[in-house]
Amino acid sequence: MAVLAAKANALTARLEGMSLPKDGWSAPARKEALARLTEMGLPSKRDEYWRYTDPSTLTASQAAKAAVFHAGDEPPVFDGVDRVKLVFVDGVFDPSQSDDPVLAGVEITHLSDAGRADIHWARDLYGVLEARGQNPVPRALAALNTAFSTQGLLIRATAKAARPISLIYIHDSEGSDAMLHHCIKVESGAELTVLENGPAAARINQVMEVDLADGARFHHIRAQGRDHERRAVTHIFARVGAGALFKSFTLTANGQMTRNEAVIELIGDDGQAHIAGAALGDGVFHHDDTIFITHAGERCESRQVFKKVLKNGAVGVFQGKILVKQGAQKTDGYQISQSLLLDDDSQFLAKPELEIYADDVKCSHGSTSGAIDDTALFYLQSRGVPKSTAQSLLVLAFLAEAITEIEDEAIGDDIRSRLDGWLNRHER
Repeated sequence: MAVLAAKANALTARLEGMSLPKDGWSAPARKEALARLTEMGLPSKRDEYWRYTDPSTLTASQAAKAAVFHAGDEPPVFDGVDRVKLVFVDGVFDPSQSDDPVLAGVEITHLSDAGRADIHWARDLYGVLEARGQNPVPRALAALNTAFSTQGLLIRATAKAARPISLIYIHDSEGSDAMLHHCIKVESGAELTVLENGPAAARINQVMEVDLADGARFHHIRAQGRDHERRAVTHIFARVGAGALFKSFTLTANGQMTRNEAVIELIGDDGQAHIAGAALGDGVFHHDDTIFITHAGERCESRQVFKKVLKNGAVGVFQGKILVKQGAQKTDGYQISQSLLLDDDSQFLAKPELEIYADDVKCSHGSTSGAIDDTALFYLQSRGVPKSTAQSLLVLAFLAEAITEIEDEAIGDDIRSRLDGWLNRHER
């Protein structure tokens, strides 16, 4: 009872001064989300899936200030990609810095504008996948987002998009506290690539709901900003139809506290869902990937590939589950989480899970943690490679499996160059 009371009190403090937006078609979803949130309360370290991560900075009534990080002369991420740029500053869309959305060749509207209408295609998606993702693990911060977020994009692709859509998040104010909610619908046979980069705000709570019809293809590549003091929680809720493809990769470097959640359902036969991440942390850095993939269709494939490089007391967390429902025969599920600890002060905490109710499946999971291979390091040094360069090469080799999940080779090469630059700036 004491725990429930504490959750309720924390929620009351968090909601003080907040009111539900009086939007048209989204109003029922917002009311339902608030009801879910009220029933759950805010998370605490007593919760099973929060015991490795303290959510207090994410649930506090006010966001802690975070100094704005300036990258200097470093070129922006994805700068070499022909893309349509849509810019948010401290969680608010900025048309003056954005391209014309029409150039993407897909339908794009802003949640703040569309919400005032009585009807919109997103009515059947907004909050729907988030609500499905609340079972069996409650995700209160996602429900909070659905209830109160007024900023975000509603994107619908009916054919292959002309260009990738690039969502750029700028952190400009030390005390900014942002919520973003994106709804993405990719129709049958259509294809869409979404790029995300930037720290977004001092504290950011983001939800992305992705609905893939049969045969649709969706690529998502995210580079979370290098702000040292940023605190972030992100959620991806995806529904993957028959023969559809979902692929997501996240690069995280720096940030004081980051929790990336993904809940993916393979509801049709022959679907694919690949989700991967590479994280590099130095010092006050806590990074948590929490993934839940459900196989409901036959002959579906899923991959979870997560690599973390940690030093100077940084903490990495991975919680990943593969659920194979009854009748989901011929499932191929693969999960790997690994960490490279560059000193004795850092730690990696992992909780891999399999839950299988079908008898003709191929599922595997593994988790390892260790230091740089001294034999490989000695070999490179014996060939004249300086120690710092040799260590960087071994770190990049360690991260390679996650990066190869990026289908676009040019973007993959850009990510590798970012990692190489980070390692050069943090020579051991």
